[in-house]
Amino acid sequence: MLTTGDYYYKLFPRYHPSRVLTIIYLPFTLVTLIILTHNESRINTRMRILVGYTLFFVCTLLVLVLDLATSGKGGIRHYIGLCSISASFGVADALVQGGMVGDMSLMCPEFMQSFLAGLAASGVLTSCLRFLTKVVFEKSEDGLRRGALLFFGISTFFEFLCIILYAIYFPKLTIVKYYRSKAASEGSKTVSADLTAAGIQNEISQQVGFDHKQHERINNKQLLLQNIDYSTGLFLIYMLTLSIVPGFLYENTGSHQLGKWYALVLIAVFNVSDLISRYIPLLKFLKLESRKCLLAAILSRLLLIPAFYFTAKYGDQGWMIMLVSFLGLTNGYLTVCVLTVAPKGYKAPEQNALGNILVLFLMCGIFVGDALDWLWLIGKSQGF
Repeated sequence: MLTTGDYYYKLFPRYHPSRVLTIIYLPFTLVTLIILTHNESRINTRMRILVGYTLFFVCTLLVLVLDLATSGKGGIRHYIGLCSISASFGVADALVQGGMVGDMSLMCPEFMQSFLAGLAASGVLTSCLRFLTKVVFEKSEDGLRRGALLFFGISTFFEFLCIILYAIYFPKLTIVKYYRSKAASEGSKTVSADLTAAGIQNEISQQVGFDHKQHERINNKQLLLQNIDYSTGLFLIYMLTLSIVPGFLYENTGSHQLGKWYALVLIAVFNVSDLISRYIPLLKFLKLESRKCLLAAILSRLLLIPAFYFTAKYGDQGWMIMLVSFLGLTNGYLTVCVLTVAPKGYKAPEQNALGNILVLFLMCGIFVGDALDWLWLIGKSQGF
C-alpha cells in the first residue's frame, strides 16, 4: 500500500495517506502481538500463521475490490475503507511475523537471516513491480490508477501463493521436520500441529536421540530481562527507520529533477540497500556479535536524524539518495545481527518465546517511529 503512495496522494492529497495508513495499522499489530506473545506457549503456531496469510490475501483482494467499487474517485468513504483494511493488515502482520520469527528461532537462529533477507527481497520486488506497472501505463489515460490496480492484482496472487507454500510445502521439508521434532523433544507444544501436518508425529524425535527430560521453563519476564539490550536495540532501530520511511520521504524531501519519480526512487533505494545489508552478516568476519558493540552501533545511528533534516533543507537529491542508502544498509544489517544472535543458548520453547518478544519490541519501535514521523510536519504551511 505504501509503495502505491503516489496514487493515494493523488486520490487523498490532504489526508497524508503514507502516515495515516501506517499509524492506523500499527496499534492493531501491537495489541494482537501483546496478546499472542503472552500466550505463545499455548497457541497453535501453524493455525496462527495460516490465518495470518489468509487475512493478508483477503485484505489485498479487498483493496482491489474497493478501488473498483468506487471507480477510483477517492472520497472520505474510500479512505475510511482503506484505513479499515490497513488495520486488518496490522492483525495479519502480528499473526504471521511473530509466528514465523518464533518458528525460525526454535529451529535454527541462522535461518533467521534467510527469512529476514526474504522480507527485504519482498520490498525490492514490490518496488520493481510498482516501477513496472507505473511505466506500462504512464502514457495512457488514467494510467496511475491502472498501474496501481495491476500492482494489487499481482500482489493478491502472491499472497495466495504464500498460503499454499506454508500449508503444503513448508512443513514437509526434511530440515523443518527435523528441527520441529527436536523442539517437541525439548518440551515445545507449539509445533505439534506442524508435525501432524507433516505426517510424522513423534517418529523423528525418537530417531534424533535428544534428551527428553523436562527442564524448567524460563518465563517471559526473565527472558526479557536477560535480553533487554537486544529488545531495546530492535526498538531503536525501527523507531529511527519509521520516523523517516515512508512519510518523510514522501512529504519532506522537496522537489528535484526526478519529479514525480523522486519518492518512489527513494523508497526503492531504501529497499535495495536494506536487502543487500541483510546478506553482509553471512561473512563471519563482518558479523557484529558483541552485545556492547551492537548497542553502540544502534545508538550512533540516531545521528541520522539531524543528517536527514539538513540534507532535506540544503542538500540535493544525490545526497538524499546516499543518506537513504545508508539508512537501509544499517537497518537490515543490525536487524539480522540482533535476531540471529539473541536466541542462541536457549531451548526451543524459550527460543520461540524470545522470538515473539523481539518482534513485539520491533513493532513498538515501528509504532513510536511512525508517531514521531508526524513531527516533521511542524512548521509546514499545510502540515496538518
